[in-house]
Amino acid sequence: MKKVSYACGTTETPLMGMTIGEKFDEIVSRFPDNEALVVYHQKIRWTYADLKREVDTYAKAFMGLGIEKGDRVGIWAPNCSEWVVTQFATAKIGAILVNINPSYRLHELEYAVNQSGSKMLIIADKFKYSDYTQMLYELAPELKECRPGSLKATRVPELQIVVRLHAGSSPGMFSWEQLREFADQISDDKYRKRQEQLSFDDPINIQYTSGTTGFPKGATLSHHNILNNGFFVAENMQFTHQDRLVVPVPLYHCFGMVLGNLGCMTHGAAIIYPAEGFDPEAVLTAVEKEKATALYGVPTMFIAELERPDFEKYDLSSLRTGIMGGASCPIEVMKKVHDLMHMAEIQIAYGMTETSPVSTQTNPDTPIDKQVSTVGTVAPHTEIKIVDPETGLVCPVGKTGELCTRGYSVMLGYWRDEARTKAAIDQARWMHTGDLATMDEEGYFRIVGRIKDMIIRGGENIYPREIEEFLFTHPKISEVQVIGVPDGKYGEEVMAWIKLKEGQQASAGEIQAFCEGKIAHYKIPKYFKFTDEFPMTVTGKIRKVEMRKISIKELGLEQVAAIETA
Repeated sequence: MKKVSYACGTTETPLMGMTIGEKFDEIVSRFPDNEALVVYHQKIRWTYADLKREVDTYAKAFMGLGIEKGDRVGIWAPNCSEWVVTQFATAKIGAILVNINPSYRLHELEYAVNQSGSKMLIIADKFKYSDYTQMLYELAPELKECRPGSLKATRVPELQIVVRLHAGSSPGMFSWEQLREFADQISDDKYRKRQEQLSFDDPINIQYTSGTTGFPKGATLSHHNILNNGFFVAENMQFTHQDRLVVPVPLYHCFGMVLGNLGCMTHGAAIIYPAEGFDPEAVLTAVEKEKATALYGVPTMFIAELERPDFEKYDLSSLRTGIMGGASCPIEVMKKVHDLMHMAEIQIAYGMTETSPVSTQTNPDTPIDKQVSTVGTVAPHTEIKIVDPETGLVCPVGKTGELCTRGYSVMLGYWRDEARTKAAIDQARWMHTGDLATMDEEGYFRIVGRIKDMIIRGGENIYPREIEEFLFTHPKISEVQVIGVPDGKYGEEVMAWIKLKEGQQASAGEIQAFCEGKIAHYKIPKYFKFTDEFPMTVTGKIRKVEMRKISIKELGLEQVAAIETA
């Protein structure tokens, strides 16, 4: 009988049937004096007992302001101590935390606040090029005339309370410090009773995922979803209360708030934020000074760290493990992280926001060839199957199809969007990822591309990942991304965007000559763009849709792109 592409993650460790607040209190009772949170840019160093005091104070403060179970509380800020305090405080009182991308502009903010029905919004003052305070006054000018906590705005009708993470006062907004006063209105007994009303299956988090078309979708996640995912990912890295994790990825995304914050919390480990946003020097400094044992990042972050001119001056010998995720990792980068950053046990994790996020992960004992060429095996307590996108039937081992996953990690659904929920999760509760993958005889998965990214040139299916991996072996190339652009004759042609290593120069002809005789002729890119940067999301995912738009315009292919095909 032919083996099919199906796997089920077995483990002797059971799922946790508890809320985030219950697990947090349990960990604090076991490790009160362990360092819990180090925030470099805020000069904060808290133990778990310190963190609990902050969390309980602000949980009561939110209650004192009238935040009920199920109310949505948005947070629009970069990495900071207030972010993690808000994460645990909202979980403790059953409010639903709404993660808002720090790079959102006014139109996107308005959509997220209204679509989620947020009652309260916590904002940073400024970050990089964004003046959040000014943007909010533009969105809700009524703030300037109202008492803090009593907003009635035309454009954001459900929003009542705005909190600004700044010491100074601002019309219509509470400061973070002013919030503390509201905690006195809530007794310990009332606070305890609120926590007793919570179920681990309650929705606790809404994360907006950007689609290729239309508005972002609000993936709704429960205590059960994210608490267990954070725990099992860290468990697979063999985390203990002695581990110290540097988190340079943004907290608004699952990578930061689930794999980072919850992964550490469930083991009593230390969470370290080196900066508000990604800064390679700050990351390397934090690893050295804090004697970090683990480091997270997307491939572009690790590349930036490795390519620092003074990289060799940093002592990274304390590092043991970590996770690289969020995007495809070039094999050569993975090898350098192993050897030069001392991360012999680094793991690749694959998943999506809708699955809390991790569905597959490599292990500490995964052979090196599998570590650098696969996304690992199925995660504990989850199932994966690879199906033919046309028929829905499970593919034989080795055949490419769509990766589908099922289990505790699959989201409750998209917030207030039943139609798109049904399109993503079928009747048997399989989440259809839209990713093309293969499974080998040993149960290792390879992601070969997105269904929507696959290039079809003259009837030939071309997977960009394969070409990217090959081009990355060119000695002058630092980063490469491959897309399809419209073509009148073949339907699509291959195009490569290339970032060269510092001080290097190359031509399209040179790269094409490098490909000749090594990859099939139809896979050799016809077009090249040499660039210093790629359009990407805050989490480091390349925006290939944006690359395609730019390329069509620059190559003058608008008319070809407008041709309708069957």
